[in-house]
Amino acid sequence: MISIDPSQNTERENYKFLIGSIIPRPIAFVTSMSNEGVLNGAPFSYFNIVSANPPMISLAIQRSGGMQKDTARNIIGSKEFVVHIVDEQNVEPINKTAASLPPNQSEIELAQLTPVKSEKISTPGVNEAKVRMECTLEQSLELGGADSPGCDLIIGRIVQFHIESNLYQNGRINPEGLAAVSRLAGNNYAKIGEIFEIERPQ
Repeated sequence: MISIDPSQNTERENYKFLIGSIIPRPIAFVTSMSNEGVLNGAPFSYFNIVSANPPMISLAIQRSGGMQKDTARNIIGSKEFVVHIVDEQNVEPINKTAASLPPNQSEIELAQLTPVKSEKISTPGVNEAKVRMECTLEQSLELGGADSPGCDLIIGRIVQFHIESNLYQNGRINPEGLAAVSRLAGNNYAKIGEIFEIERPQ
């Protein structure tokens, strides 16, 4: 077995190790609103559940050259955002939103996604997702970086769930119907694949 000290690696080497080993990663497609009223959309795979009581999720939004990304700046400014689950049907248009656009251009328009009004917050979601979650900002933290923060950790509290009715029965979501996709390394994604069950010990 090879042993590696991350402090002796470059940032890129650590990045490649992390995204190659921590797989598969769920993908959040996040919409946020700028102060100028531009609807921003971007996918993030540093994303997961934090808590069910209350329901909260986390996003770690990496900075580029020390500069805060539009999504982090918008969320911290407006205190709200919408998280969508990326699936087999919407992954292609959502991938287009990863393009680097200036803050005054909307990735939603670029990808020809359809804005849909939220119920509890003012930031719209998009209609092309089977699951979306309206969130308010619970907490944000600046983390990492030798000279300046390398990432904005966003904790969001979910205030409204939306799901396609045919996917949700008896309080459970049909994973085959959701057909969520996950992120691997490079340009690679994965489908759910074979599902198996192991009983948890008492």
